[in-house]
Amino acid sequence: MKNYIWILIVLCLSACKKDVDKTDQETDVNEGFQKEIEVHENSIQLSPDSKKIAARWVEYITAENEISRIKKSTVGNVVNNSEAIAQIISSLKNSVPDSLRAVPVVSRLNVLNTKAQLLKQYSNKQKPNAELIGKTATSLIDEFDNLKIQMNELFLKSLEEFEKELDEFEENERVLMERDSIGDTITQ
Repeated sequence: MKNYIWILIVLCLSACKKDVDKTDQETDVNEGFQKEIEVHENSIQLSPDSKKIAARWVEYITAENEISRIKKSTVGNVVNNSEAIAQIISSLKNSVPDSLRAVPVVSRLNVLNTKAQLLKQYSNKQKPNAELIGKTATSLIDEFDNLKIQMNELFLKSLEEFEKELDEFEENERVLMERDSIGDTITQ
């Protein structure tokens, strides 16, 4: 009889220990979802030409607002909004204006959409991994910056155009120098 009592006590104590371990694990998981999304300091700005097109591209403005929201949120918020994020990025990919329909931009949109779909998939798992979701959200932000880079590069001047502009600038400088030298000779 005494042996049964000791066995019962040992079983109760081991069950209590397992409950404490579960509580510790749940606390660690919850803390992971409370972490802020990691954001890199340098954010890419659109060039004036790219801004003109982006200002008329409603889906781009929506995606840019969503990316800004992600930058200020926690992993838990991203999990809750992963469906909307994936939908927004998908409609961004499917609505590219003709002036931006170039291979580099379309490729960046495909990568961006893939990251958004991965984020949605990771968020919808039975036991979501907060660290993986956080890294994917950071990657999504980086890919949006890469999209901006590609949009800007579409409107970069070619080497010939740049040389022509430089020649015009040098010619204007030469003319101004001649005027200044003529003005100096007259006043002496």
